[in-house]
Amino acid sequence: MNKIRRMVFGGVAVVAAGMLAVAAVLAADTSGAKPALGPTVKIYKGEKCVEPTAEMRRNHMKYILHQRDETMHKGIRTTKYSFKNCVDCHADPNTNSVLGKDGFCESCHIYASVSIDCFTCHSSAPEKNGQPPKAAGPAGTMESMHTSAAMGTANGNQP
Repeated sequence: MNKIRRMVFGGVAVVAAGMLAVAAVLAADTSGAKPALGPTVKIYKGEKCVEPTAEMRRNHMKYILHQRDETMHKGIRTTKYSFKNCVDCHADPNTNSVLGKDGFCESCHIYASVSIDCFTCHSSAPEKNGQPPKAAGPAGTMESMHTSAAMGTANGNQP
């Protein structure tokens, strides 16, 4: 019984300490701004995304799958939800990728504990000067390939 009582009180103490830590962080923010939920959205090209941030966070996978179906199954190519355009706008110009610790795609997927398999076939780098990224070699590697140990993904050669 003592062991159970100690475990319960220990758990309550941990929860209370966590609540105090969160309260301290929130109290320290004197700017009055609401804390952001999730990673910061980074757009490197253009004024804004094709949909509001909250909408994209909830439904971007639906848009990607819908675009895939339209393009691959029906042959309809539009640019509004095109995967290539997502990478072109959101790739960090310093790393030339949407992957990596602070990369646009990977930072959100790590936060949400969701794996990314898009880049096993698609490139995580935008086109440069209208030219697609270098094609992968026989082993599926590229000189400029960005890999992510955290997500276990690597980008391929298809835009």
